[in-house]
Amino acid sequence: MFKLKKVAMAFAACGVLVTSAASADVKVGAVYPFSGALALLGQESFRGLELAVNELNEAGGLNGEKITVLKADAVDPTQAVSETKRLTSQDVAAVFGSYASGISYAATPVTELAGIPYFELGATAHKITTRNYKYLFRSNPNTALYGVSVVNALHETIAPGTGMNKENIVIGIIHEDGPYGTDVAATEKQRAGELGYKVAEVLPYSAKTVDLSSLILRLKGAGVNVVLHTAYQNDAILFFSQAKAAGFNPDIIIGAGGGYSLADTAKAVGAGMNGVFDLDFPQSSINPEGAPGLKKFLDAYQATYNSGPQSGHSLANYVGAKAFLEAMANANSTDADKIREAVLAYKKPAGSTANGWAFAFGEDGQNNASTFYLMQWQDGKLVTIAPENLALGKPIFNKK
Repeated sequence: MFKLKKVAMAFAACGVLVTSAASADVKVGAVYPFSGALALLGQESFRGLELAVNELNEAGGLNGEKITVLKADAVDPTQAVSETKRLTSQDVAAVFGSYASGISYAATPVTELAGIPYFELGATAHKITTRNYKYLFRSNPNTALYGVSVVNALHETIAPGTGMNKENIVIGIIHEDGPYGTDVAATEKQRAGELGYKVAEVLPYSAKTVDLSSLILRLKGAGVNVVLHTAYQNDAILFFSQAKAAGFNPDIIIGAGGGYSLADTAKAVGAGMNGVFDLDFPQSSINPEGAPGLKKFLDAYQATYNSGPQSGHSLANYVGAKAFLEAMANANSTDADKIREAVLAYKKPAGSTANGWAFAFGEDGQNNASTFYLMQWQDGKLVTIAPENLALGKPIFNKK
């Protein structure tokens, strides 16, 4: 597509009339859950991509060509396959997605078979990038780091702050049973074992469940006082509601993103959310001195959607999309092999992006320089408390 402009210039030099079709837009696909149970964070994630594309188009486009985004609603893995096939038949230069790991895992074989780059901006399951795919790239950190980060935060910051230690901590790990929750829970269990913590329960459940009461009773019966929870929004709210009803009040709750980062979750849970910790993508509530471009993102978000961000997913998608679009510009071509070469060569140091992430891609397409930040719900707001250079507050501990 980038070559079209050169062809048009050559025709013009010869006095030949060139139609508007000769300067066709660069089409990219966007596979997200725009409806269904995952729609809230799916739409929030897409907004980050949309803002990055709008910003580039306003600056003149991708090497002078406007980007057009073709949206595909994928509410589940089956629909992810069919919708991605539809996109690949429409001459897209790349596909962006997708927030949910199950959707990403299903959609990416389709683009790989078609030889079209897939840019994952939010799905975290480790196995997504362990299939030796050539044209799959991910900007965000994965679950191999997620579980380790959760337990490290407990060990290094939260337990010492509350006056607890390995001798008096009993961990219960609960998680939705999709690729996201399963991967996080497995690495949490492994890391906790490495550090010598007692893990009394590891309990999966369907994210669509409407009853967690038996799970909560098992945690209570096992004497669990630290809960590590990987959840989406509805199941996170359900846990707090039914835990309260059962009189289950653990000393420490640590969420692994998902529903634990949403303002709507905190509103639904109420005061019970205060003091809860969360490991997730960087939120917009970080120190802007360590995140150049954050103010520009927030201003654009407010102007476009007439509100502030719902979670850090939009910011993560914005930062990732900007990186991949810049790599595509560096490739100066829509050829998949040239785009791959440009992505693998793309480097950014920490503190140079709107959420503080660095960029350094491995041969498997994973950005090995992105990471998770530690946050805590305080007075109804999610406050970043680590890393120190991006923190806007200090942790509040209930001493034991």
